[in-house]
Amino acid sequence: MDETHGTFPDEPGLPGMPAASAPATAATPYRVLARKYRPQTFDDLIGQGAMVRTLANAFSANRIPQAWMLTGVRGVGKTTTARILARGLNYVRTGQPDTGPTVSMPELGQHCQAIMESRHMDVLEMDAASHTGIDDVRGIIDGIRYAPVSARYKVYIVDEVHMLSEKAFNAFLKTLEEPPPHAKFVFATTEIRKVPVTILSRCQRFDLRRVEADVLSAHLKKICAAEGVEAEDEALAAVTRAAEGSVRDALSLLDQAIAHGAGAVTAAGVRDMLGLADRSRIVDLFEAAMRGDIPAAFAEIRAQYDAGADPAVVLSDLAGFTHLVTRLKLVPGAEADPTLSEAERVRGAQFAGRLPVRALSRAWQILLKALPEVQAAPRPLAAAEMAIVRLAYAADLPTPDEALRQLRADIAASESPGAGTPRPGGGGAMASHGSAALQMAPPPPSPRPVLASVPSPATASAPAPRPTPAAVPAGPRLGRFEDVVAQAEAARDIALKVALERDVHLVRFEEGRIEFRLAPGGRQSLANDLARALDAWTGRRWVVAVSKEQGAPTLAENSRAAEETRHQNAAAHPLVREVLSRFPGAQIVDVRDKAPEGDGAESASESVGPAAPPPEDPEDDDN
Repeated sequence: MDETHGTFPDEPGLPGMPAASAPATAATPYRVLARKYRPQTFDDLIGQGAMVRTLANAFSANRIPQAWMLTGVRGVGKTTTARILARGLNYVRTGQPDTGPTVSMPELGQHCQAIMESRHMDVLEMDAASHTGIDDVRGIIDGIRYAPVSARYKVYIVDEVHMLSEKAFNAFLKTLEEPPPHAKFVFATTEIRKVPVTILSRCQRFDLRRVEADVLSAHLKKICAAEGVEAEDEALAAVTRAAEGSVRDALSLLDQAIAHGAGAVTAAGVRDMLGLADRSRIVDLFEAAMRGDIPAAFAEIRAQYDAGADPAVVLSDLAGFTHLVTRLKLVPGAEADPTLSEAERVRGAQFAGRLPVRALSRAWQILLKALPEVQAAPRPLAAAEMAIVRLAYAADLPTPDEALRQLRADIAASESPGAGTPRPGGGGAMASHGSAALQMAPPPPSPRPVLASVPSPATASAPAPRPTPAAVPAGPRLGRFEDVVAQAEAARDIALKVALERDVHLVRFEEGRIEFRLAPGGRQSLANDLARALDAWTGRRWVVAVSKEQGAPTLAENSRAAEETRHQNAAAHPLVREVLSRFPGAQIVDVRDKAPEGDGAESASESVGPAAPPPEDPEDDDN
């Protein structure tokens, strides 16, 4: 059943009723808030203004369809809306002339009470989850031919309609397309994709929205005031976040929170009830992780775990705060969200001013990938701590622009006078601990965490850059790309040699720099592997870059083209043509250069040259 909220109590003894009319507490059965404050009219619905406006216009213009399809997540009011719709279709005020269907129902009509209590003879409700077969639909089809007993329309409300069987849906088709004028259908479902298109095409569809956080929070405040319950704003904000736009979920959680706090709803009580962490402590954990202070981050997440917080929920809240900081940085006015605590609003704005977007994006990706790991881990706390380690050590993953700038700076430093002494930050910046990769652009000359208000102990203990040797042995001179391939073969790095011949479309080559386009299917690490190999072979830094330009053919393609040309030249020789004509089906398998007799030097002629005498018996020749 989809229930949202209401402002009209539907039983005696509720707030606002005279004390004398209220029965004894022991004689009054308790009703949960989701039922007690269930909407009675369209005016009571919250967050569904578009649907109410469409229905009002349709009723006033007498453009009433034969069927409606209400869909949305749980608890947004699908079944409640169906009952209100049935009430509006049959609304008649006692002692007043019949004005037809309406969305304005200022007082109870002749049929309203019976419809709200689900006992009206002409408003029939069916739960498709327990009545899925064709026999249940046949009962509706057989009874639809009869006119309503007392109401204006006979209304059929089918809840969870997606649970009907295929035969039941097929039985509905003809009746749903051409029902009698006195019959109306209202379907409700949470799984709209499971409803056949043939059914959807015969209905007017309304997608009920999740209720916005500020609207839902204000509604909970009204209910607390009506119940005489003291509730903290932070507690109601936590309930609103946990409800995720579902009014029924929010009221159920509020009911539980009232019982948990013995009539008072506090932020601490809601956190204990839901297993949540204190929002301010989530902010502390975020700050410790982003400044690379792993001991402080471990102590904080352990303290939250000891207080009853679920590690997966802690990481989820941490990811949520990361998203909040991003919104505060990019969306003007985001700090006005009423569901935010004071710590989130103030400190989140501070982080938004100090953290770059790429740092927040990387933190989000790390936390998002860590969540399923923590949920599936046999030791969730350990998995959550390792996720915090990855977040704090994000400096080991420099962004491409930072890596390129650092590489260019290192090359310039190595080629300048006095290059034997590395400049600060050169070479050691990528290997240091802390969140150095999450820095403001351009990168500073030395690694530092994103939030440097408190120094990171691990950063302070990072090893100093190693000095460059004073003299480097001179390596081979590589003036052409073919020399690089030959050096790979000489170094017995066959895998690299094959990759260079097969996957490299050379764009630009000069000593110290190679640009190429990677062939489809080539290994993505080829540029890095080649740069490391060249550094080892030559004793100097090489820049190897992947380009999007077309480039030259690969060496393997050039070799194949040259081989094909040799075959074509050989096939065009008169002697070879004569041999091929004498032996049908014969093919040229290989073409080799032949060395003259008594000379070790190779001849430039083909294996079959013009000076070769014709064989006396062609049948004895071997092609």
